Amino acid sequence: MSVIEQLQDFMPRVIEGERMGMVFNMAYGIQGESRYTHIPSMLEMLGIPYVGSSPSGHALALDKIITKIILQKHDLPTPEFWVFSSAEDDFRRVSYPVIVKPKMESVSFGLRVVSNEKDLRDAVDYIIKEFQQQALVEEFIRGREFAVGLIGNNPVEVFPVLEIDLENDPDAIQSVDDKRITPRRKLCPAPLSEELAHRMQQISIDAFKALQLRDFSRVDIRMDEKDNIYVLEINSMASLGGTGSYVHAAGVAGYSYNNLVNKMLDVAAVRYFAHRSASIPDQPVQKQAVPVPVRIRGFLRGRQDSIENLLKRYVNINSYVRNVEGVNELGSLIRKEMGALGFTQETIPQVEVGNLLFFTDSADNSYDILLLGELDNNTRIADQEYFSASGQKLSGTGIWEHKGGIVAAIAALQSLRFIRFLRKMKIGILMTTDSSLQGQFARPYIKSKSENARYILGLHGGDISGSLVTSRSGSAVYRFNMHLQKTDDANMVTLAASTFTKLVHTWCELSVDDRSLVIAPYRTSLNTNILEPYAHGEVILSVRFNDMALYTSVDNRIRKLIPHRKFTNRILFQIEGGLRRPPMLETASINEFWEKARVTAGKLDIVLRREHRWSSADICFIEKEKQMLDGFGPVGQQEQDKSEYILRHSLLERATLLGVIMKEISGN
Repeated sequence: MSVIEQLQDFMPRVIEGERMGMVFNMAYGIQGESRYTHIPSMLEMLGIPYVGSSPSGHALALDKIITKIILQKHDLPTPEFWVFSSAEDDFRRVSYPVIVKPKMESVSFGLRVVSNEKDLRDAVDYIIKEFQQQALVEEFIRGREFAVGLIGNNPVEVFPVLEIDLENDPDAIQSVDDKRITPRRKLCPAPLSEELAHRMQQISIDAFKALQLRDFSRVDIRMDEKDNIYVLEINSMASLGGTGSYVHAAGVAGYSYNNLVNKMLDVAAVRYFAHRSASIPDQPVQKQAVPVPVRIRGFLRGRQDSIENLLKRYVNINSYVRNVEGVNELGSLIRKEMGALGFTQETIPQVEVGNLLFFTDSADNSYDILLLGELDNNTRIADQEYFSASGQKLSGTGIWEHKGGIVAAIAALQSLRFIRFLRKMKIGILMTTDSSLQGQFARPYIKSKSENARYILGLHGGDISGSLVTSRSGSAVYRFNMHLQKTDDANMVTLAASTFTKLVHTWCELSVDDRSLVIAPYRTSLNTNILEPYAHGEVILSVRFNDMALYTSVDNRIRKLIPHRKFTNRILFQIEGGLRRPPMLETASINEFWEKARVTAGKLDIVLRREHRWSSADICFIEKEKQMLDGFGPVGQQEQDKSEYILRHSLLERATLLGVIMKEISGN
């Protein structure tokens, strides 16, 4: 009852000139007459494209009496028939045996074969009382039963003729139980002469057109013992059940289940989105291929459950940077996905962290696109948050920072394979395992792989407003220790503690007001004891900066502020660390790539905004002249307590954006 409201929430918004989404309609209805027509009628009213026949087509095919009249008017063979509205009607004209059925039911409901008037009256009475509709009484054709599947519109493609195995019983029929519980054996291609099979197929196409059906259907046929062919009825919404005759015949025709469903979507999309040139009246019909974004988005929506399940598997693996086994387990799962897509694999062994992984489909070590992701995080197993779904949020450790982006990229690659474009692209995919350690092991590999890539796409998540990262701060990390040597002077404890806290304070004051440089203690500890003179302080100092020259100056000042000479006989000072990653600055190349992404996102009705991110990432190691952007993963955020979430819809949205952008920049 709330289908219209649900459609408003489900259907993607479109902007002028763009194609809207499409409903894959397989709704048989709930109650009332002409149930197949209910959803298509609503969709027609709302102006929403959908797969399958129109309300009028379904109405004609559902009404078996109207179907037979139309078939007769088009000189198509169908058994003789009579229509009764009461068990008291005059049955004298009926020639037995006959089959009795409701005039507007499907799936063989209410079928009964009778050979005399008494049984006929009982059958008609049952139909009228049980189904509240007229009874169709049809000449029973002794012989064999067949089904012919159709798909497409112009032209109509016909599947091989399928025979329902009646076990050599010419009086047998296919019941509801045969279709739903214990399906009869199916023979496809049917054991028929080529001439008979072709005749059945042509009659089926003619019947499909006579009833003005669309996209797909199944025609049910009987053939008597003299090879006379009779159309029984047409199912305007052929079942996609795995044991059904339509799916079976499609398989013989070379369609996998997925390919069949996608073919049905394609023929409907062509019907809606192909256009005619109105400027030249005599110009032939110009058919436009289904737009790539429509095909990618449709493919991904059909796989939403499997995409979310893949994300769940990844999130539930603890990939703490020092948990080498967990990081490599995640890498192993990704290898399976990449292998299925035809990518070759290079493993770069590491001892302290998990193995770096590189995948490519390029034979010459040059890449149109380099995808950059990371497998590790800094969350120990005791703090791991496992996957959970709540409303429109998906949560779990790493889901926003890196794992959501990896899954979105895999889904995008799968969609490109589906539209048969992946093999035309030269892609490299580098998965690092030490991002939490500032890329100390991965840095040379990032540089070498990116040298031969035209575009670099980082797979971190976008922020909650829907961003792509066009710049990142550089990072430096210092570890400073202060230790009071053994002494009997309690005043030295005060002096050591005061010196330590003042030094940390002075360092923080080096931050620049315009936020081009920020210095803050990441972790600080100070332990003292006056009674037994003791003092030890430790601080990890985090520096974020957007200008290398400014950082070089500040690095010098940080080191010079340490009192190397004063108190050297009583207080020890030690500092280690320094630059970890340079900043990723907005350049002309980045702005050019951003503009391409912005335009593409606009066509997809996806909101994008620029973001400068204060955290550094491995993409900062890449040479500045490259066209690169980060943040292509799903949108979400990391909370103050380090928990992460993404918005559910953005998983497919960002996969769509990735797929379309990769196709556009691939150079083909």
